[in-house]
Amino acid sequence: MQPVNTVALIENSPATEFKQAKSEVIVAGKATGVIVSGHVLEAAVQVDDDRYLIFTTDDVIYEEFLTVTLISLNDGVLESLQLGNEYSSGVFEKLSTSRESVHFRFIGDAVWTIKVADSPRLRLPFFSDPRGVKRTSGLKTYMTIMAGPIPASSK
Repeated sequence: MQPVNTVALIENSPATEFKQAKSEVIVAGKATGVIVSGHVLEAAVQVDDDRYLIFTTDDVIYEEFLTVTLISLNDGVLESLQLGNEYSSGVFEKLSTSRESVHFRFIGDAVWTIKVADSPRLRLPFFSDPRGVKRTSGLKTYMTIMAGPIPASSK
């Protein structure tokens, strides 16, 4: 996995009081037809030749949510999750990648880690995600998300 700067968003529909903005993903200057939630692109990470993790926010003060969407250029949105809580604010920062995972800070005193599987895996809906993570119900997932303490050397 590697961060890329060849991804951009074009807002498709603005946010309303009850729903997030929707934006089309542009890769290397070409429209993909893939629509994601959010209108501020915080980061994009290329998972493989076809898939990207898209990190978006809506620029809402004191109630910021981070939306992480796994997209496929061929198959569209594969999975999406939200990180955050009402009346809390977060700043997306310190993105780093390894061969199989993405690490970042957003909310709380935690380093968040996302691993992406090649194919969907079984997920236990009520027991598998850390507090503050919201996703649609379902028994399969590509993304595993974990939160761990910030190492003392990087505080």
